[in-house]
Amino acid sequence: MRAAKPRVPRVESLTGLRWWAAFFVFTHHMTNLAPLPIAEFLKWGTSGVTFFFVLSGFVLTWSARPGTKIRTFYRRRFARIWPAHMVALLLAVFVFYRPDPDPSMPWIKPLAVGVLLLSVVLLHGWSNDPTIIWGGNPASWTLSVEAFFYAYHPFVQRATARLRVAGGAIMCASIVVIGCAYYLALFHFPKTVPVFPQPVLHSVAFLFGIGLAIMIRSQWRPRLPVWVAFLIFAVGLFTLYYTGEHPAQFPLATTLGLTQRVWLTVLYGIVIVAVVSRDLRGGRSWLRSRPLVALGQWSYSFYLVHATLIYAVREFNGLQGPRSSDNLTWYAGLLVLSIFASWLLYKFVEHPLERRLRGSR
Repeated sequence: MRAAKPRVPRVESLTGLRWWAAFFVFTHHMTNLAPLPIAEFLKWGTSGVTFFFVLSGFVLTWSARPGTKIRTFYRRRFARIWPAHMVALLLAVFVFYRPDPDPSMPWIKPLAVGVLLLSVVLLHGWSNDPTIIWGGNPASWTLSVEAFFYAYHPFVQRATARLRVAGGAIMCASIVVIGCAYYLALFHFPKTVPVFPQPVLHSVAFLFGIGLAIMIRSQWRPRLPVWVAFLIFAVGLFTLYYTGEHPAQFPLATTLGLTQRVWLTVLYGIVIVAVVSRDLRGGRSWLRSRPLVALGQWSYSFYLVHATLIYAVREFNGLQGPRSSDNLTWYAGLLVLSIFASWLLYKFVEHPLERRLRGSR
C-alpha cells in the first residue's frame, strides 16, 4: 500500500491576517454610524472581501488532499459556513426588517419571505437587485459568492492538478488580463457586454488565489520581505483611492477605477504570498501571536455580526454628528462589543457545530 500523502503545513499567519481584513471591513461599516475625517478612505474597507476571496482560493487549494470525495468536500464547506450564517441571519432579521419600516431608516426593509429564503440557501448573491443581494443579513452576500466557489473548486482542482510554477503563473496572469478586459469592455460597450452577477465577477479573485497556491505548492518561495509586501499594498491602495478622488490629475485614472477589483486582487495576493513564504521558511511572525490567531479564528463570526450591531446602535442613537476624531470612542465601543459577540458565536455555534457536522472520518 502506498503511504498517504503528508498534510501540507498549516500557515498560522494567514489566520492572523484574516483578522485585519475583517477589521478593515468593520472600519468601512462604522462610517455609517460614526464617520471620521478619513471616511472616504475607509470606504475602501469593502476591499477586505476581496482579500477573503483570494484567501479562500489559496487555502482550499493549498490544503486539498488527493482522493477527497466531492461530497466530503461539500459537507465540510457546509459545516464551515452555514450554522453561524443561520444564527447571524436570525439576529439580523430583527435589525433589518419590520412589517412597517420607518422611511427615515432606509436600511430597514419590509418583510419579504422569498428574499429571506434565498438568503437561507445562499442564492441571493446571484441577483443585481439591491433588495435581494443585501437581503437577510446584508453581510451574507459574500457567502453566496463563496458557495459558488465551493461548488466548482473540486473540478478546478482536478483540472489544474498537474500545473506547477509556470502553469500557476500563467493562470494568474491570464486571470488578470481577462478581468481587466471584461471591466473595460463593459464600460466601452455597455449594450453588448452582459453584466455578470457577483459570484462570477469575484471568481477573478478566487481563481487568482488558486493560481498562487499552485505555485507555492510547487516549492516557489519568493524572498519578498513581508514589510515590503505591506508597503506595496499600502502604496497601491492609496494610489487607487487618490486617483479616484482626483481623476482629472491622472491620465489613467478612469482605467484604474474600472479595473480596481483586479488590482486589489493582485495587491492582496502579494501580501498573502509574502506571509506564506516567510512562514514556510520558518521566519518569525507577529501574525502568529496568540491574540491575533484567536481574533483570526473569530473573524468569520465577527464579519457576520458586526454590521448588525452597528445598525442596531444607529437605530437608537442615530448618525453621530459631523466627521470628527471624537467618533473614535464609538469605534472602540463597537469593536469591543463586536469581538465579544463574535467570540460567543464562534464558541457556542460556529466551532462546535462545524466539528459535529464534519463527522469523525
